[in-house]
Amino acid sequence: MSADTAIRHIHEQWHETVTRRDIDGLMALYAEDAVFESPLVRVARPEGGTGILEGRTAIRVFFEDGFRSPENGLGRWYRTNVVLSEGRQLAWEYPRETPDGDQIDLVEMIDLSANGLIAHHRVYWGWVGVGTLSRLLPR
Repeated sequence: MSADTAIRHIHEQWHETVTRRDIDGLMALYAEDAVFESPLVRVARPEGGTGILEGRTAIRVFFEDGFRSPENGLGRWYRTNVVLSEGRQLAWEYPRETPDGDQIDLVEMIDLSANGLIAHHRVYWGWVGVGTLSRLLPR
C-alpha cells in the first residue's frame, strides 16, 4: 500500500469507526505497538496516568471506556475534509466552529508505520477542549 493510499484510508476510516463506535474497526487501524497521546487519557486515569498509552490493548480499553460514555460531550465529531500529509504523517482538525455551533476543538496528528497502520497518534486540544477537560477533572 502506498503512503498516499494509507493516509487516505486512515483519514476516512478513523473518523468513520469512531463516529459509529466500532471498536474492532478502530483497533484494526492501529499497529500492535502503537502509542496514543492525549490529555484526555490523563483525565480518564487521574490516579497517575501520563496521558500516554502504549500498545493496542491499552488504546482499546481507553476507547471502549469512551464509547460507553456518550454523555461526556466529547463526541460531536464535525470535521472538514482537509487533511494535511507529508510522507507517512497526517493531520486533520475538528474545528471549534461548526455549522451547528461550537464543539470541542482538536487536531489529530498521526504517524503511520511502514505497513500503513497508526504507529503514533497525538491529539492536540484547543481552548474549548481545554475548558471541557478542566470541567471533567475530579475536584
